[in-house]
Amino acid sequence: MALTVAIAPDSFKGSLDALAVALAIAEGWASVRGEDDLRILPQADGGEGTLVALAHYFPAARLVDAGWVTGPDGRPVRGRWLRLPDGGAVVELAEVSGLSLMRRHDATGATTRGLGEVIAHAVEAGAPILTIALGGSACTDAGLGALRALGLELYGADGSTIVDGGGALADVRTVDTSRLKRRPAGGVATLTDVTAPLLGPRGAAAVFAPQKGATPKQVAELENALRHVSTMLGGAPEAPGAGAAGGTAYGFQALWGARLESGALYVRRASGLDAMLPELDVIVTGEGQFDHQSTRGKVVGELLSLAAAAGVRTGVIAGQITMRPQGWSAALVDVAGSVKEARRDPTRWLRIAGAQAASALAG
Repeated sequence: MALTVAIAPDSFKGSLDALAVALAIAEGWASVRGEDDLRILPQADGGEGTLVALAHYFPAARLVDAGWVTGPDGRPVRGRWLRLPDGGAVVELAEVSGLSLMRRHDATGATTRGLGEVIAHAVEAGAPILTIALGGSACTDAGLGALRALGLELYGADGSTIVDGGGALADVRTVDTSRLKRRPAGGVATLTDVTAPLLGPRGAAAVFAPQKGATPKQVAELENALRHVSTMLGGAPEAPGAGAAGGTAYGFQALWGARLESGALYVRRASGLDAMLPELDVIVTGEGQFDHQSTRGKVVGELLSLAAAAGVRTGVIAGQITMRPQGWSAALVDVAGSVKEARRDPTRWLRIAGAQAASALAG
């Protein structure tokens, strides 16, 4: 009997975008079960690959070149944003302020300024609504680097301008919003990939700064800096998701009134996957690494919960698996025999894993 199968992975960060992953898995599945109805539904959580995934669902959307902007370590990178059919703009932080763009990790000095420069380009082009996809950030600066590119001014005790980077935020004594650009009339949404608050043991510094190269001492410094800034800006530092992208979600919420949304849910709605649930027999999802964070607002964890509630069989294909998910699963490092081989030709091993999924999940 033919099955209806949703192939709905996230990107394999630093390797393949979600669409490329989905197509490879689907090719492998079809090699075993060519009669099945395969739905190619690349997903994203607001991090790397969000623009590619959304462009797949809006054929009339257009990628707009924003020119050279400031990368997270100060070197120039190419910026772009997605103009949706309704004129709204989507900007992806990972493309211009992402960890993968750093030559060396610098948790206290990395800046989101380039994100603000791309946002300024979209706003000046007349975008009536702005969606900022957060995730994969190199920075822990509460998004103030981006907001400075939009006109925010930060000054120290002696009146000097504060330099970019989260490590300098503790020196802020005056915040001047008089030149801050007005937000688009239709509002701003930040797509968050985590549910972490800004501060505390589950916050931006404690959980995520070590992944960006922060030492324990730097984590404490960044925590104090973020706490200091939050007392000046107000807002809702305790809100779930405020800690996304080194607190960038918080900064835009506090100073631009941005609403926080689940990036995974936003893209899933665009894909129409929820409406397809009654028709689906299987959902195959995946990501670069499945671990404990995968169940905290990430794409794969959300899809597994959705499928379980609907009684749909699931398969997870990941580069590496450190926490076993529900349902069938395969790690490319096991399929390929080594991390090196899995990274050398991920498309090949995704095809093989897709074929294995078809054999395992067709019963």
